[in-house]
Amino acid sequence: MIALAVILALFALVAFYAIGIYNRLVKLKNLVAEAWSGIDVQLKKRYDLIPNLVETVKGYAAHEKETFENVTKARAAAQQATTVEGQQAAENKLNGALMNLIAVAERYPDLKANTNFLELQQMLSVVEGDIEKSRRYYNGTVREQNTLIESFPSNFIANAFSFAKSAFFELDNPAEKQNPQVKFS
Repeated sequence: MIALAVILALFALVAFYAIGIYNRLVKLKNLVAEAWSGIDVQLKKRYDLIPNLVETVKGYAAHEKETFENVTKARAAAQQATTVEGQQAAENKLNGALMNLIAVAERYPDLKANTNFLELQQMLSVVEGDIEKSRRYYNGTVREQNTLIESFPSNFIANAFSFAKSAFFELDNPAEKQNPQVKFS
């Protein structure tokens, strides 16, 4: 009788432990989704600023058509990305196109003094900082989730219920890991 009670107690402990792991995996999956949503919101703000920035620069540098087209195409591709990996690739292209746009703006002193342009570049700088914070939060929750999925014995629960690791959101080019420099002096 005591042996049966001990076996039932051990079974109950294992069951509660498994339930705890399962609930933690669900919580982390939801935190990862929430973190990605935060990145998505910040990217949307950035995408909304880009046409205004392009139009402002166009007024001063009308002959830079290829640069404007590249920014527009890169923005559209970034908005269409549906996976973390696809978003990474699209963001890398968009960052490069924005850097080219800023380089074009550097050649026009009147543009650098334009109040509208200065406000847009300040807003873009703030949004870039918010994107970086969102990326750090997302990658932190992904790290925590992936660690739990890979760790023993929680990996048994994760595999049994098909919990999958999430991808980190990182930029490929180390130079692009810095916020684009949008200051004009």
